[in-house]
Amino acid sequence: MSQSVCILGATGSIGQSTLKILQQHPGQYSVFAVTAHSRIAELVEICRQFRPKVAVVPSEKVSELQQLLKQSDLHHIEILSGEAGLISIAEHPEVDVVMAAIVGAAGLLPTLAAVKAGKRVLLANKEALVMSGDLMMQAAIDHQALLLPVDSEHNAIFQCLPADYLQAERNGQPKKGVSRLLLTASGGPFRNHTLDQLRQVTPAQACKHPNWSMGQKISVDSATLMNKGLELIEACHLFAISEHFVTVVVHPQSIIHSMVQYVDGSTLAQMGNPDMCTPIAHALAWPERIQTHVPPLDLFVNHQLDFQEPDTLRFPALKLAREAMKSGGLAPAVLNASNEIAVGAFLNNQIKFTDIPVVVEHTLNLLPNAAASSLDVILEADQKARLLAQQFVSSKGS
Repeated sequence: MSQSVCILGATGSIGQSTLKILQQHPGQYSVFAVTAHSRIAELVEICRQFRPKVAVVPSEKVSELQQLLKQSDLHHIEILSGEAGLISIAEHPEVDVVMAAIVGAAGLLPTLAAVKAGKRVLLANKEALVMSGDLMMQAAIDHQALLLPVDSEHNAIFQCLPADYLQAERNGQPKKGVSRLLLTASGGPFRNHTLDQLRQVTPAQACKHPNWSMGQKISVDSATLMNKGLELIEACHLFAISEHFVTVVVHPQSIIHSMVQYVDGSTLAQMGNPDMCTPIAHALAWPERIQTHVPPLDLFVNHQLDFQEPDTLRFPALKLAREAMKSGGLAPAVLNASNEIAVGAFLNNQIKFTDIPVVVEHTLNLLPNAAASSLDVILEADQKARLLAQQFVSSKGS
């Protein structure tokens, strides 16, 4: 029986990879709804190819989409707009699977809506868990949603864990014989840069990742190692484990996507070519496996694997994220919001690359931490953090 898929963020790199897999398996999957933020022409091309029932765009883009769909003779597609439109398709009764791939805090509410509707949610939006991890995981339990990680590292850990690990008690301790999670990081394009060199980094350089093809925001996060910090927080929530039991390992080749260590001395690693189609296909079909176009790993070509400790002096973002997770409460949401503002300022040449963690730390120090007791409290902290971070950015430029 065919499964109906909703893709939140269809024009981004994760959305594109998802569509590629769905195209390979037309008998198993159909596209119910797609969304885009600014790439409307690309969305229309997706609509032409996959014939979804619904398309969602920001309200200011509705007329442009209407016109382009009319020109393409795609009158049957219903157009919804804004956050309400995203939530509507995420929880729609005809949808079986939701790919949550909207970047940043904008993906939080539709992802939570999908979880509360008991969907199979393929989680590519790490900010949703970073901001509201406890609420999201509790909602998944309460509504019997299947929350499966798509980030290559978390998907790798998921593949290396015992099959029933996620059903075990959520108390922060490793269980089922697990002793530690090893989260791998490529180290980004500036792994060997000195602090002086890091101060001179340009947005164009930061957006060019050595191993992965990604959007601007995640590329910059990867370069500062904030991406790995956000992934550390995400791993703690997904696998109900304290940050104390998660070690970040710099592995430049990005062949081992992450590892799990066990109490008997075993270390299980998931390996493969760096292509997001592999974890997407795994989460889409789990517990089965389906074919992708990704070639199998050639160990005679990829014969060297290097590992090193991350340097938190040159890359303090990772340390800030670990401390935020340790503090708990609203700290991870503040970290995430201030980082989004700082990355945007860097991409607009308002601050230096090395100022990104400075903005984040400044904002964390200004906002008193409190319990993340409700979604409203989290969203209010998110807005306050953005405002304070923006004020700090403006003061640095004046």
